[in-house]
Amino acid sequence: MIKKISAENIKELRSKTGAGMMDCKKALEATEGQVDLAIENLRKKGLASADKKSSRIATEGLIESYIHAGSRLGVLVELNCETDFVARQIEFQDLAKNIAMQLAACQLVEYISIDDIPQDVILKEVDIESAKEDIVKKTENLRKQIIEGRIDKRLKELSLMDQDFIKNTDISIEELVKQHIVLLGENIKIRRFQRFLLGEGLERKSNDFAKEVSQIIQKD
Repeated sequence: MIKKISAENIKELRSKTGAGMMDCKKALEATEGQVDLAIENLRKKGLASADKKSSRIATEGLIESYIHAGSRLGVLVELNCETDFVARQIEFQDLAKNIAMQLAACQLVEYISIDDIPQDVILKEVDIESAKEDIVKKTENLRKQIIEGRIDKRLKELSLMDQDFIKNTDISIEELVKQHIVLLGENIKIRRFQRFLLGEGLERKSNDFAKEVSQIIQKD
């Protein structure tokens, strides 16, 4: 006997995957209402669909901002899609807001993806890891494995697309974007971002009163 799929089941699956209503219904029917299996099937299908759309040109979109509490940290991010129609959709706008918030939370992130990291930056990281004392006396093969593992971890720290989504750590930012590609039916690209930290780069005036008093006394 086929388990009856309720509207609540479909809504729950849609909220977890970003897939269309009919796709959610079919996935639940195919898995006899087992949500975990339905999610797995939709993700496989969704990522494949997203990959097909990823080569399409995306020149519309919006620029979103996020100002952290206290107004000492701000982020600007440009998120592109294919049409102005999708740019006006609440799901697309929410995605932009979430990405801006993610960038504010992930201070180590400097690039959109690992592919964007310059070769000289990668080589510098390799030099740093190669010179660390804890691997100097290890065999060449072991040293190579350790360095590769550390470099892979470091590059992922620098890459936005490799970060766990702060609102759902079961998925990465890359998976989050792909879910929205499937949901909205258009290619979506994070084009660029800029993070602003109040006072960054400025020489800060010392507030050390005791030191100032000492300097005044010495002059006298």
